[in-house]
Amino acid sequence: MKFCPKCGALMRPKRVGGKSYLECPKCGYTEEVSQDQPAYKIANKIKHTNKEKSLIVEEGNEPETLPKLKDVVYCPKCGYNEVYYWTMQTRAADEPPTRFYKCVKCGYVWREYE
Repeated sequence: MKFCPKCGALMRPKRVGGKSYLECPKCGYTEEVSQDQPAYKIANKIKHTNKEKSLIVEEGNEPETLPKLKDVVYCPKCGYNEVYYWTMQTRAADEPPTRFYKCVKCGYVWREYE
């Protein structure tokens, strides 16, 4: 790991024509990596398909470990007083997570933002 001597950003390895370089993504400073310096590995970026980005919740297949609330939250559809709940980060990391609820009686699912 090396930092740019001009701006202090983390330099990234780059290979051009069989030679290894370190390049600053911020200011563009480049220096060649000599043979006596430690080797830098250039890895490929991981690309995810849309299927890998999707979350599928099937009706009737609730995990046994899914927590329940009783007499705290009421279903807006049928008014029943027992729900499953889970949280998920659906927005930016500096935002609070979204809470999801599912009615035990009618299966209605809704979300609540904080």
